[in-house]
Amino acid sequence: MYEITIRTASLDDLDILLSFEQSIVTPERPFDPTLQEGEIHYYDIAAMIKAPHIGVLVAVLDNEVIGSGYARIEDSKIYLKHTKHAYLGFMYVNPEHRGQGVNQKIIAALKEWSAAQGITELRLDVYNDNLPAIKAYEKIGFSKLLVEMRMGLND
Repeated sequence: MYEITIRTASLDDLDILLSFEQSIVTPERPFDPTLQEGEIHYYDIAAMIKAPHIGVLVAVLDNEVIGSGYARIEDSKIYLKHTKHAYLGFMYVNPEHRGQGVNQKIIAALKEWSAAQGITELRLDVYNDNLPAIKAYEKIGFSKLLVEMRMGLND
C-alpha cells in the first residue's frame, strides 16, 4: 500500500473533481430543501484551480485522486479581529477511503497553505443535521460558532 500524498490540483484532475462535486451535492440534498433538482454545480472548479487566492488540493493514493478540498482567502467582516480568513470547502473523500485520516491530511495541508498566505483564521460551513461531518470537524479542532436559519415563505 502506498502512502497518501496531498498535492495541488491541476486542470488534469478536472474530470474526477467534477465527479466529486456531484458526490458532495447528492448526500447534501436531504439537508437542504432549497437545492434545485437535477445536476447542480457549487463550484467553478477550473477557475478555482487557476485562482491565486484559492488553494485546491487533492489527496492521492497509488496515482489515484481519492479526496479534495480548498481554502479560499476571503475578506472578513470589518468588525472582526482578523481582516481576512480562509474559507474551506469542497471537502470530499471517496467512501472506500473514509476513516483513514484522509480528510485530516487535506485540512492539515490547507492550514499550511493558509498560514503561508498570512491567514490566522479558518472557516467552513456544515449542515446543522450533518452530525458525522460536525463530529469530524470538531475532532480536528473546529468549533460551532453560528447557526444560519431560514424560512421559506412558500413552503
